[in-house]
Amino acid sequence: MTVEESVFIAGAGPVGLVAATNLVRHGVPVTVFEAGADLSVESRASTFHPPTLDMLADLGATDRLIAQGLIAPQFQYRSKPSGLVSQFDFGAIADVTAHPYRVQCEQSKLTRILLEQLSKDPKFDIQFKCKVDNVTQDSSGVCLTVERDGRLEVRRGRWLIGADGARSDVRRSLGIEFEGFTWPERFLVVSTPFDFHAVIPGLVSVNYVADPERWHFLLQIPGLWRVMFPVRPDESDERALSSEFAQALMARVVRGIAGYEIAHTTLYRVHQRVAKTFRSGRAFLVGDAAHINNPLGGMGMNGGIHDAMNLTTRLIDVWNDAEPENELDRFDRQRRLVTKEYVEQQSIRNKRNLESSGAFVRELQQIAGDPESTRDYLLRVSMIASLKRAAKIG
Repeated sequence: MTVEESVFIAGAGPVGLVAATNLVRHGVPVTVFEAGADLSVESRASTFHPPTLDMLADLGATDRLIAQGLIAPQFQYRSKPSGLVSQFDFGAIADVTAHPYRVQCEQSKLTRILLEQLSKDPKFDIQFKCKVDNVTQDSSGVCLTVERDGRLEVRRGRWLIGADGARSDVRRSLGIEFEGFTWPERFLVVSTPFDFHAVIPGLVSVNYVADPERWHFLLQIPGLWRVMFPVRPDESDERALSSEFAQALMARVVRGIAGYEIAHTTLYRVHQRVAKTFRSGRAFLVGDAAHINNPLGGMGMNGGIHDAMNLTTRLIDVWNDAEPENELDRFDRQRRLVTKEYVEQQSIRNKRNLESSGAFVRELQQIAGDPESTRDYLLRVSMIASLKRAAKIG
């Protein structure tokens, strides 16, 4: 079978479309295979960190994303007993990023922005309702078998990027282990249009509230607040998804307020897993296909976008014969290591901190009271530190 002069991408989520955008804008032809009939409308990830916004600005997407989202220059930590513990401002690292703030916006907004841009380029093609069934490869190309309307089709391209999510068929087909564990708790996200600014003095758009019994976070997106709670193993899915359960949890957020309008609830299991390798010959894993973590800190989608930019920047050079193929090994070394060292460990630490009480409060107060410690902390939670670490790895 003739090898198509194209990079194949499985998955049209934010990570897959970022990879496609970077390749196409540098003249590399791309075909995206998406299992769904259209782009997903699920809100899912909704935090864009400063370095991610810098990357998306290079792709021409940040201004439009900001126009549809909320700028969040500060974030807060609170505790149930003592209220506000500390507030951090990304202005302290404005010298290392053009976007010293988070943007709160559903990932589905980004995918539509990118697809609109890509659709104008003749080097881009997207195939909806095409689910990956199998992947094989040799030294010159990758064969992708996809299922479309109950029929199997085979396409052969030069390279394959698996951006097809936590249940990645690309990863399964390549036989790559997904090492890690699943948390015993599930997470419940309750979305409400209630105006928390009106009842919590000094509230900002991103807030983490520590409590050993039942922590929560409050995160604002346009038109809604997303409130996340842990759900204990002894609390059934049926109970957790009931209106009564959601209202009981919400009644704990602000004393004296009950009967919230609830737009929707989402219950899901939470994993910490990293693929044993991010590269297998001519195929690569990025985003949730390569690593998943708990959402505290908003590092999953952002880390995936960082994967996509790291990989495609190298793939562009290899495609144009500016670098040998072994340059692509650096993607695996860099992104897998920082996923283990930074993304996984920071997200685990974020969860443990919210489950604690006094020690965490004292640590935060010490960090907030020292400018150098504050800067180091912001570089870490913004993911700038992980990108600097990756750049040092050969």
